[in-house]
Amino acid sequence: MELDDAAELHSSANAGSSSGNSAPLEALGWGPFFARQTDAEALSETPPVRVVAVHRSGLQVVGADIDETIPPRADATVGDWLLLDRARLRASRVLSRKSLVKRRAPGTNRQLQLIAANIDIVFVVTSCNQDFNLARLERYVALAFEAEIAPVIVLTKADLVTDPQSWIDAARAVSDRVPVVALDARGDGPREVLSSWCDPGRTVAFLGSSGVGKSTLTNALSGTDAIATQAIREDDAKGRHTTTRRELHLIPGGCLVLDTPGMRELQLTDAASGIADTFEDIEALVAQCRFGDCRHESEPGCAVRDAIDDGRLDPARLHRWRKLLAEDSFNSASLAERRTRDRAFGKMVRTVMKDAKSRRQR
Repeated sequence: MELDDAAELHSSANAGSSSGNSAPLEALGWGPFFARQTDAEALSETPPVRVVAVHRSGLQVVGADIDETIPPRADATVGDWLLLDRARLRASRVLSRKSLVKRRAPGTNRQLQLIAANIDIVFVVTSCNQDFNLARLERYVALAFEAEIAPVIVLTKADLVTDPQSWIDAARAVSDRVPVVALDARGDGPREVLSSWCDPGRTVAFLGSSGVGKSTLTNALSGTDAIATQAIREDDAKGRHTTTRRELHLIPGGCLVLDTPGMRELQLTDAASGIADTFEDIEALVAQCRFGDCRHESEPGCAVRDAIDDGRLDPARLHRWRKLLAEDSFNSASLAERRTRDRAFGKMVRTVMKDAKSRRQR
């Protein structure tokens, strides 16, 4: 987190702390959902703090009269609330989340990566240029739906195209449930267009590939140039990773904004319901097929093939739906297999340790 942002979050969290009310924590997004998970005694002994930045060296946490870095841990991510146990920092309890954005980590180790927690609104950002990609937008929207976060598609660089409406129409094809807005990420446009989603105490996140304007949008909302930005490459409209870590920024008006690095690889896992929500049109057609195990190829009474034949369904959208389902099924099975192996390994280690202890006691 930038020093100014940390100071501002710390100042807001401490404002009025002597009065004993809950307003300081509310500035960080604290609410009844989290308060119900603790009590007065626990609040005194283990005060709540929110993870506002993730560094390699640890987690930066902020609360009432608290602003410090604690050791890193795999089960916590930016946006999480912890009950801070100063005697045993690693034992600090992570409170249950309102939402969790996760993906299969890049590479071949089949691990789950936590992206952000307790997000209220996800702004899925793409540009009106070569970066625009329906398949990627569908992935991000499915990710948001799975996490039970309301997504909004934000089209940047709308000022650089002659017909932004065509880009808006294309983005609306992702889902009827997702609002789509187009804007110039610079100036006052973002504040005017996005303000209705940025209420005090609410946490919003910008997700998208590098170079689409996520940091520029965060700067525009905050009215500063605190976050560094870079121009995209003109040949392919690709951007560089200006933002290198996930961190929360407190903006005027009391909203918390999460700026994230661009994700080159977004592998879905455990996201079946999010995919179903994103492709509600196809799911509705599937329910009308004559056979419950219809493969939507040449079976009689296939409502999906009928919709393609009469132009109601784009074959490319059907292909993308199938691809996401297959990917999610494979990744979910792979992660489940890894968890099973890890549990078996842990059991084996405990057995070996127990046997060794028994031999020493003989």
